[in-house]
Amino acid sequence: MTITLLLDLDDTLLEDEMDAVFIPAYFRALEQALAPLVPAERLRPALQAAAGWMMGNRDPALTLRQVFNRHFLPAIGRRWEEIAPLVERFYEQDYPRLQQLTRPRPGARAFVRWALARGLRLVVATNPLFPLAAQHWRLRWAGLPPEDFPFACISSYETFHFAKPSAWYFAELLARLGWPSGPLLMVGDDWTLDVAPCLEIGLPVFHLIAAGDAGRPQAAEEREGLIGRGSLADLQALLEETPAPEGWQPDWQRPATLVAALAATPAALQAHLAAQPESAWRQSPAPGAWSATEILCHLRDVEREINLPRLRRILTEEDAFIAARETDRWAQERGYAAEDGRRALDDFIAARRETLGLLSALSPQQWARGLRHSIFGRSTLREMVFFIWRHDREHLRQAMENLGLPVA
Repeated sequence: MTITLLLDLDDTLLEDEMDAVFIPAYFRALEQALAPLVPAERLRPALQAAAGWMMGNRDPALTLRQVFNRHFLPAIGRRWEEIAPLVERFYEQDYPRLQQLTRPRPGARAFVRWALARGLRLVVATNPLFPLAAQHWRLRWAGLPPEDFPFACISSYETFHFAKPSAWYFAELLARLGWPSGPLLMVGDDWTLDVAPCLEIGLPVFHLIAAGDAGRPQAAEEREGLIGRGSLADLQALLEETPAPEGWQPDWQRPATLVAALAATPAALQAHLAAQPESAWRQSPAPGAWSATEILCHLRDVEREINLPRLRRILTEEDAFIAARETDRWAQERGYAAEDGRRALDDFIAARRETLGLLSALSPQQWARGLRHSIFGRSTLREMVFFIWRHDREHLRQAMENLGLPVA
C-alpha cells in the first residue's frame, strides 16, 4: 500500500522563523501595499483578528477565505472588489521579496525527491491561513516548486475550512484525499500546531526537530504516541526500515477522531464541488450509478432521517433497539436526479452541524451507551458513529470518482 506523508512546510521544509521574523515583515509589506486604501493602524488589528477567527472556525459550510473576509472587510471598511487589485499585485510582486527571510531546510529537497522516487504520496500540510499563491511561493523558496513536484494536495485558505491547531484540519486534509486506506504519517516541527492535534486523534506523527535539540530529553507526553523523533535523515531511515508499516492510521476508537472525521466529510465535498459546473454535479459514470447530486441527496436524507434520530434515541432510551432501514431505493422513489445539488449540499451540511453539536458535548459514558441493532446485535453509540463515518467515506470516494478526481 502507498504511504501518505503529510509534510508541514514552515520550519519543516522551509526555515523561516514564522512568528518572530516572517509574519512581522509580512504585515509591514502588506501595510505598504494596501496603504492607498487602508490606514496601517486599522490593517494590522483587522488581520490579526481575522486570523483568529479562521483558526477558530468549526463551520464546514465556510471556507477560511469566507471567514476571513466576513471579519476583515468590515473591520477595514472596504469591499473585496476595492482591495482585490492591490492584494493580487502584492502576492505577485511584493510577497516574493520576502524570500530573503527564508532558507531551504538542509536535506528537504533531497528527502522529497527520495520519497517521490519511492512512490510515496506527499501532501503539503501547511496551515491554510494564506492564499494558495503564498503557499506556492514558500514551496519555491524551499526548492520545491509545485510546478515540478507532484504534491497530492496543498492546503490553502481558498478551499479549506479548518486550520491548525484544530485536529479537524488534519481530518479535512485526509478527507480531501478520499480517506486513504494505506499508512499515514504526519511530519512536523511544531508541538502545538502539528504534533498535539495529531496525537489527539491518534494520527501517527513524526516530530521533526532541529539539530541542536537532538539531545534534549523528552517528557513522557512527548514520547507517547510518536512514531519517531529526529531529523529528515532519521525519518528517511525509519521509512526505509518499515516499508509497509502496519497500524499507521487514525485511532477510530477515539470519539475526537470520529467527530473530526464527520466534520471533514461536508467540508471536503464542498471543496471538490464548489468550482464544478452544473453538468458535473449531474453526470453519472454509468447507467444506474448515482451522480454527485444524487449522492448529496442521499447523504442529506440519511443524516436527517436515520443518523440524527438514531443518535438521539440512543442517548435518551436505555438499551435502545435500532432497526435497519433500506435507503438506496430513495434515489429513485424521491427523484434525487431532478433535485438541486447545491441546495442538497447546503441541507446536508446543516443536518451534519446538528450531529456535530450533539456529539461534541458527549461524556465518555455517553459514547459507551449500549444498544441493540437488528443486524449488528449488541453495539454502542461510538460504534454507530463509526458506521456513519464509513458510510461518509464510501460516498465521498464515489463522488470524487464521478468527478474524475484522484482517490487515494
